[in-house]
Amino acid sequence: MEPSTRLDRAPLEDASTLLMACCGSSRWVERMLARRPFGSDAALLAAAREEWFALSAADWREAFGHHPKIGDLNALRTRFAATRHLAEREQAGVAGAPEEIFEALAQGNLAYQQKFGFIFIVCASGRSAAEMLDLLLTRFRNDPAAELLIAAEEQAQITARRLGAL
Repeated sequence: MEPSTRLDRAPLEDASTLLMACCGSSRWVERMLARRPFGSDAALLAAAREEWFALSAADWREAFGHHPKIGDLNALRTRFAATRHLAEREQAGVAGAPEEIFEALAQGNLAYQQKFGFIFIVCASGRSAAEMLDLLLTRFRNDPAAELLIAAEEQAQITARRLGAL
């Protein structure tokens, strides 16, 4: 069954749960539920992107807070258990990374969060731990306004991938 068909046919509560697993912004979920039925996957993805970029920075930060930090496997297993199956697949490139990469990611994530006020958001699918560390270090040089937009775009990509996997 296509993701759009699944969301269109699901009872409201089930559709809400499915959408929340794709993007942790409660306002985005509300707006997406109001747009049902989608009718096609293309319409679903277009609506998802449109509604995401119509949200406020606070809504974006709420969604960011629903992700484990890149490389934080303990948080992935405990605090983010509801989306663990999605995040594990997305962060597969981190598995088996050398300890020094994990340590650098942990330190980088902490510095990034202190600077920008939210965790480092990256569409991790297909990227190695070293690639994500390089991205983190590169993006750390951005000013806060530019970085918020970059993180929002990364979240939009994550959401689209998760919607496609429904």
